[in-house]
Amino acid sequence: MQEPSTLEAVIWRKSSLSGDGNCIEVATVKGEVVGVRDSKDAAGPVLAFSPTAWTGFVSGLKTRQLDRR
Repeated sequence: MQEPSTLEAVIWRKSSLSGDGNCIEVATVKGEVVGVRDSKDAAGPVLAFSPTAWTGFVSGLKTRQLDRR
């Protein structure tokens, strides 16, 4: 988990395709960490991924490897 002061300085991005409901925001922190948070709770917890782990996570989502069965 990154220190809160570190996360205040990043630019959070949200997909233009996301609606008003279940959205996430993503930010790169110093090129070393990819942060993910709930757009409805900007002050809430942030998941932190290494760039390699983030790439694997997104790949798993795209190929449906992470779908519930």
